[in-house]
This record gives sequence, structure tokens and C-alpha cells, in this order.
Amino acid sequence: MALHNQAIFIQGMTSTGRSFRPSDWAERLCGVMSCFRPDAAGPHAHLQYSPYCRPIMVGNIKCVVVDPRLQDLEPMAMKFVLNFAKDNDLQVVDACVMPDK
Repeated sequence: MALHNQAIFIQGMTSTGRSFRPSDWAERLCGVMSCFRPDAAGPHAHLQYSPYCRPIMVGNIKCVVVDPRLQDLEPMAMKFVLNFAKDNDLQVVDACVMPDK
């Protein structure tokens, strides 16, 4: 069975377990990535986060969910996001969305 809803989670926690600062890092990163979107995004697309890079909370941890399709759309953007995580020693997890019952 193919997993169609795969995602990369960048967690706002370093490999040593410390919370990453500044506290709005996820929103800032997603704001930078907001220009990467499907072609027919609409006239106000610049006011929204990209569907390929979204900030979320998982429990009490800020995260950024990165859609792997970003790699196909713009490889340099994917490299930027992953290097951000690496340079800041953030935890990166591959995951998939499970269907509802």
C-alpha cells in the first residue's frame, strides 16, 4: 500500500531536548517559504502559508510540516528548509498521516 500523505516534521526541539528559540521560529520559516505553492494559488496567495510548509503544534512542541512534493517543485527550497533544521540541530522526523476510521 502506497503512503500518499507522507510528510517531514521539523520539531522545535534540539537533539539535546532543548526548546528552539525564538518562539516564533516556525511561523518565520513558513513565512519565508510562503511563495512556494501550486500554480493556481489565487490573488491573495502571498497572505497564506504555502501548502508545502506549514507551522503546527504537536503536543507542546512547535513544528513545521514539510510536504515532500516541495522537492519536485523547487529542490533549492527543500534544501534550504532541511539545512535550517540541520544548522539549528533540530529534530527531523519522517511521518505519514493515517486515515480516519
